[in-house]
Amino acid sequence: MPSVTVKDVNQQDFVRALSAFLKKSGKLKVPEWVDTVKLARHKELAPCDDNWFYTRAASTARHLYLRGGVGVGSMIKVYGGRQRNGVCPAHFSVGSRNVARKVLQALEGLKMVEKDPNGGRRLTPQGQRDLDRIAGQVASANKKQRSLQSAI
Repeated sequence: MPSVTVKDVNQQDFVRALSAFLKKSGKLKVPEWVDTVKLARHKELAPCDDNWFYTRAASTARHLYLRGGVGVGSMIKVYGGRQRNGVCPAHFSVGSRNVARKVLQALEGLKMVEKDPNGGRRLTPQGQRDLDRIAGQVASANKKQRSLQSAI
């Protein structure tokens, strides 16, 4: 069987599986302020999901897998959105710089991400191996689920 990469699986299933892996491993350092913070200036409320930090870390790791050499400035643009200004026209607003920085630092603590000499951060070979392994697990779970549905 050819090896399965992150590009071959559904991104939502992959991010869910990777966030569950990060939470279950217990090695990801989560800051104390995660339950009181807003994720961007354009957001009105804090996130509803208690495990949002793991999901953001998984999403960031996937983004680094697809596009290496990404820094904090690029990550705040990825997680930005539409700023509503009442009766004035809406404009783009970037995400939280502190959240992006802390997520990247937490992934560096797991040795999944390292600083790129050309700027930004990139996945380590160990991090790429972990992501490919989880992608293989997601692909096999999806294949098994499809075979069960076709049998019905």
